[in-house]
Amino acid sequence: MSVRSSKSTKYVDSDILIIGGGMAGCGAAYEARYWGRKMRIVVVEKANIERSGAVAMGLSAINCYMGLRWNENTPEDFVRYTRSDLMGLVREDLVYDIARHVDSTVHLFEEWGLPIIYDEKTGHYKREGRWQILIHGESYKPIVAEAAQKSASEIYNRIMVTHLLTDARNPNRIAGAVGFSVRDGSFYVFKAKAVIVSAGGATHIYRPKSVGEGAGRTWYAPWSTGSAYALLIQVGATMTQMENRLVVTRFKDGYGPVGAWFLALKATAKNAYGEEYEKKYVDEQRMLYGNYVDAKPFPTCLRNDSMLRELKAGKGPIYIHTEAVLDTREKEELGWEDFLDMTMSQSIVWASQNIDPKTTPSELQTSEPYIMGSHATCSGAWASGPDDMATDIYKWGYNRMTTIEGLFGAGDTIGGSAHKFSSGSFTEGRIAAKAAVAYILDHPDYHPDIDTKMVESLKDEIFRPMENYNVGKNKIVAGTVSPLYIYPNQGVIRLEKIMDEYAGGWGNMYMTNEFMLNRGLELLTMLKEDLSKVAAEDLHQLQRAWELHHRVWTAEAVIRHTLYRKETRWPGYYYRADYPKLDDTNWHVFVNSRYDPAMKTWYMSTVPVMHIIG
Repeated sequence: MSVRSSKSTKYVDSDILIIGGGMAGCGAAYEARYWGRKMRIVVVEKANIERSGAVAMGLSAINCYMGLRWNENTPEDFVRYTRSDLMGLVREDLVYDIARHVDSTVHLFEEWGLPIIYDEKTGHYKREGRWQILIHGESYKPIVAEAAQKSASEIYNRIMVTHLLTDARNPNRIAGAVGFSVRDGSFYVFKAKAVIVSAGGATHIYRPKSVGEGAGRTWYAPWSTGSAYALLIQVGATMTQMENRLVVTRFKDGYGPVGAWFLALKATAKNAYGEEYEKKYVDEQRMLYGNYVDAKPFPTCLRNDSMLRELKAGKGPIYIHTEAVLDTREKEELGWEDFLDMTMSQSIVWASQNIDPKTTPSELQTSEPYIMGSHATCSGAWASGPDDMATDIYKWGYNRMTTIEGLFGAGDTIGGSAHKFSSGSFTEGRIAAKAAVAYILDHPDYHPDIDTKMVESLKDEIFRPMENYNVGKNKIVAGTVSPLYIYPNQGVIRLEKIMDEYAGGWGNMYMTNEFMLNRGLELLTMLKEDLSKVAAEDLHQLQRAWELHHRVWTAEAVIRHTLYRKETRWPGYYYRADYPKLDDTNWHVFVNSRYDPAMKTWYMSTVPVMHIIG
């Protein structure tokens, strides 16, 4: 009996199918129930919704909060900040839409039991920076997940969704998804009238700086494997800004965040000679990148650029001087709790390297690139905007609907709207869910029609790695070397090497050019051919195999977008050596792509950037 035939097939009907139970997925489930009282709402999560997504380990701050009740900031302020930090390119309608609703989300979190820290002097939430508020957030995700669990009709944990399904009568209309249980191997067919993809962005498409036993120690969640993008790309959804990868500055080795240290504790970063360097290269940067250099605060990518210039000049290591700011018990507690709430590994690094932050500075590093749509970058799907904000070119359907009818997105999935973070992702899930409910109510006669032959074909494809292992397991040459197959981890290592060396990874100081990108595409094509030979000895490895597939689809989009944009738009995240300048004359546009699944061809295009907020 084949592996495929031994696995049972289970059909699940739903009105709204939510793929991914992170912050955005939880927001979608909560809001879908509010507007769709009698609808069947199904959430599918690769891990377990109580501790899944980027917030799984907890957070020490909520990074997106306006403070409208206290007149601290306005949504217009937030759009201007986000626009300047992204070097002029954001979907202002999407950013504004989140900013005007995000405070209500944070107030819900507090009602549900999230401890938010108050400033005794003002009576307001205590700020870490202009947009950040401090929380006791170790249990942040379980608190939020409880609301989703109470709202959903059913939650399927430990299900790896591998493919979306389009309608048999209309290939541009969504009809559901397929996947498998990592626990018992059951094959699941989810039928839906509308689908909201709220899966994660991508780590480990670039080679990480932590290797060997530390390979799981990346900054962005290592289990985020690009499903937010691969699922959509494969059915022909238009993507945007996939070249806008994120590189973060973090504490070396432990990847501990620096926000609390810079914003709340006012620590400074200096080179090995004790010199402050951030504004040292402003004149040179202004010549290359224009007046964006004069933005306040200094754009995130340019702070990276300053550090990289200093390292190239031989002035490293770069140190953050924690010892200069921990002069009170209160500050020391804040510094330690920042990590104990969300990055325990940094505390372990301190202990293992005999670092006492009260007396010794710590090294900073720039990370490997990540692909995500919810932090300081905005890779993801091209989405229709809100009715009252979007211009004609930004609106073709329901809010947060992709170019595939009935397919919505939130969080990392949606491009063009940076700086969402946890609260903004939950808010965008709410926005997408409200729109999805409206879509279903406006199409009462629609019932998804799934091609059964396509489903059976996908079942064969999904379980093929286990067949590959059974056929070839007795022909191992030595250790894990086989003439017939490769293991998922071997594929990931190969992908990381390609992206690092040819597509602007840290090993090449984030530098690339047309020749390198084209060579990277050639090698990536060879890797794609070998994906049919990936082997999985158990269900856990089968999940790893399909995570590899999703990473490769994401990586290809990144290379194609970077190749198409002939400028260096985000220095410090990547550099085009052949186009070292930012070019607003020709490239003040969004770069979009669409993969045609029927023709197996990529199409690239540009869309104007509309500045809605003055």
